[in-house]
Amino acid sequence: MSSSFVNSQSVAVLGGGPGGYEAALAAAQLGADVTLVERAGVGGAAVITDVVPSKSLIATADAAVAIAEASDLGVQLFAHGESGRPLKPEIAINLAAVNKRLLSLARHQSDDMRAQLVDAGVRLISGHGRLDDHHSLVVATGPGGTDFDRVEADTLVVAVGASPRELPSAMPDGERILTWTQLYDMKALPEHLIVVGSGVTGAEFASAYMNLGAKVTLISSRDHVLPGEDRDAAAVLEKVFRRGGMTVLSKSRAERVERVGDGVVVSLADGRTIEGSHCLMAVGSIPNTAGIGLAEVGVQRTESGHIRVNRVARTSVPNIYAAGDCTTFVPLASVASMQGRTAIFHALGDTVIPLERRRITANIFTAPEIATVGRQERDVETGAINGYVHKLPLVANARAKMMGIRDGFVKIIAREGSGTVIGGVIVAPRASELIYPIAIAVERRLTVDQVSRVFAVFPSLTGSITDATRAMHQVNRDDDFFG
Repeated sequence: MSSSFVNSQSVAVLGGGPGGYEAALAAAQLGADVTLVERAGVGGAAVITDVVPSKSLIATADAAVAIAEASDLGVQLFAHGESGRPLKPEIAINLAAVNKRLLSLARHQSDDMRAQLVDAGVRLISGHGRLDDHHSLVVATGPGGTDFDRVEADTLVVAVGASPRELPSAMPDGERILTWTQLYDMKALPEHLIVVGSGVTGAEFASAYMNLGAKVTLISSRDHVLPGEDRDAAAVLEKVFRRGGMTVLSKSRAERVERVGDGVVVSLADGRTIEGSHCLMAVGSIPNTAGIGLAEVGVQRTESGHIRVNRVARTSVPNIYAAGDCTTFVPLASVASMQGRTAIFHALGDTVIPLERRRITANIFTAPEIATVGRQERDVETGAINGYVHKLPLVANARAKMMGIRDGFVKIIAREGSGTVIGGVIVAPRASELIYPIAIAVERRLTVDQVSRVFAVFPSLTGSITDATRAMHQVNRDDDFFG
């Protein structure tokens, strides 16, 4: 991007989450006149009540596990009593202090993002906005939304995010029946947390609270946790859950959740009931697209309310773009950010690369983490692609042995014939970091032979990537990296 790029256009962004933030920042950097409207704070729900606090909670849980399992590596922790005799301390979680810290981190992150926008020259308006026509927003500001501000712009970007889905038969009360945005008000670790929903959000929180020391029951309506994800990865995670003491109820549909005294009762479709102290409802999310003027200006949505966008984040109205969880694209914070930038590059005439699902890297922050990129094994099994797969368990890795890692694997998916890397799965601690070399291979269309010839440090977990690709070598291939 050239620093001499000057644009006289104006841009208005509705929503300050990852997509809206990146759109506003990119537009300002390209010289546009930019206004961002946000009701909760810069960063949106992703930073204030979702991604940042939840991953901070998970980091605390990881620390608790590291301490608890240190004895497996020969590390013993003792405190000395008055008599000088060693006392083995118990690990205790001060959840009130944990929640205070992570919400503070989230607010500081929001403040840092706000400062960056202000430094870039973005005009910020706090309030509830809606589209008034193809080129303007109306924003309700002031106490009770009694004052109004009108923002006109050549290009509009809608990035209003999504909110937890609420079911009439299990309405959250913010105390015992909770959505994932309400967990941080708890002052003490739940005695027995029942998690309804075994998708990414349910699995992450179930993993975190189990590792913090709570009794956890996970209710899944499907055959296994993480339906739709790599089956081998889901199997590893479910094994870890059960080994850690979690009760996993598969093929069990929750029909009703009721608060009874100081606890909850979850009624299942088969007549069983589960009693607990708290219940987390993790049954998906709904886009925040109702009542913001989309239908009135002709922006197309799906039946679920998601905004239809193409690969450059453009809606059915040429000058209106959309980014993030409110759209039909992949609901990830990293994707929202990329959508926001892509929308602005396209609208303002800068170089743009349309988004492709095959390039998207995702991570599930359980313990162990599950990271994926590109095509998956099920695509090979269904015949969607002509490929082959190799899985290498981490127990074969020297570094994993040193670290006491018992679970996980590296899986590579390559195209038959050429050996081009088209996908991968890593189940391991910090899989979110380890997946990056495979993501580069997918992005740059490297072959398994090319990846295998990159020197990995020995010993290292990344060595499993080169080991896996070496095992996938096919003779007489004509795409030798060194010619």
